[in-house]
Amino acid sequence: MENPKAQKLLNKIQRDLMRNGIITNTIVEDLKELRPYAVEEKNPLLAKVIRLTYEHIETYDTFDIPIPEDEPVEGFEDELETTEADPKESLDYLLSLMSESRNKINALELREYSNNLTAYAEEN
Repeated sequence: MENPKAQKLLNKIQRDLMRNGIITNTIVEDLKELRPYAVEEKNPLLAKVIRLTYEHIETYDTFDIPIPEDEPVEGFEDELETTEADPKESLDYLLSLMSESRNKINALELREYSNNLTAYAEEN
């Protein structure tokens, strides 16, 4: 996000998350406040991920989406472990991707979060 106000709000959300964990009302309101900045910056992927994120938290009172896994290195596929999603850690990682959403790698991971959030909602 390029807007200084959006960056400041994003930093506040991350600080609150680290201090207090996922407080549904606070984080949902802050994300709803953040979304118009993504729309203003003409970043539809980011706007969608923000919306899906606050809808998920509003519905499930947590963030059950794991951090996207790195691609396995050839020859080491068996060493990848499936880990349980740490809601706070995964949400913090997602927020950090949002701050540099125009970065190609971050955009790919934001798209993966978007797909995972949509799939989770369809399954539950």
